[in-house]
Parts: sequence; C-alpha cells; structure tokens
Amino acid sequence: MRHGNSGRKLSRTASHRDALYANLVTALFTHGRIETTEAKAKELRRHADATIRWGVEVADLLKKGDKASPAERAKVVHARRQARKVLKTDVAMERLFGEIGPHFKAAEDKRKGGYTRVLKTRFRAGDAASMALVELVGLAPAVA
Repeated sequence: MRHGNSGRKLSRTASHRDALYANLVTALFTHGRIETTEAKAKELRRHADATIRWGVEVADLLKKGDKASPAERAKVVHARRQARKVLKTDVAMERLFGEIGPHFKAAEDKRKGGYTRVLKTRFRAGDAASMALVELVGLAPAVA
C-alpha cells in the first residue's frame, strides 16, 4: 500500500528523480517556460514552488543590501544555500533572487503559492505521451 507516500516515481530511482527535478526547475527558472510530459510537469510544480518560496522570503532583505542586520544576512545566506541544492546554474540563481522572488513578493498579498502554471499542449509523436507547458505565472519567458 502507498499510504503516506506522495509523489510520482516516474520509473526512476530516488536519486535520478531528484536530479530530474533539479534539472527541470533550473531550466524553468532559466527560460521561464518549458515543455515536458504532463506527469513530470505536475510533479515539477511542487519542487518549483518550494524553491520560489526561498526567493520570496528574502526579497525584502535583499533590497536592504549593506543595511541588513547580521541575522538578516544569515537568512539570505541560508535561502541561497537551500536554493542551490536545487538550482544548478548561476543564471538560475540570479534569476530566482533578482527577478522571480521580488516579482512574487510584490504580489504576495494575493498569492500564497501557485507560482507555476501547467497547460496541456499536445501528444508527443513517437510514444503519444501527453505533453504540457510549465510556466511561471505573470512573468514573461526569458529571451535567450
């Protein structure tokens, strides 16, 4: 029985799933929008929203800069280290703490989560897998 076991296995080991989600979240933050299978997209929401929360919680502290107290600086360092566990590139880290976190902090009174949107798109040629588009709500995709 699967009582209390949340999440999809996606026919992968635990370490492979962790790497998959880390890569998907990194790509989402880097590009702003990605296309993947529907099952991966639905599971990605949980990981992306949790990571975005780290950027939202310290958005005000980052604005203070040098005027932040040592305790506030420690919170920022902690948030960056927690986000670094998931995000694999400096570009994604900078986008999280520079754009994504402050954007959702400004709209936080209305939004307590649900930072991502999943839109079903098509069936993939070859294996007919249901595909979905994952994007950050209210943010334009990054121009590459």
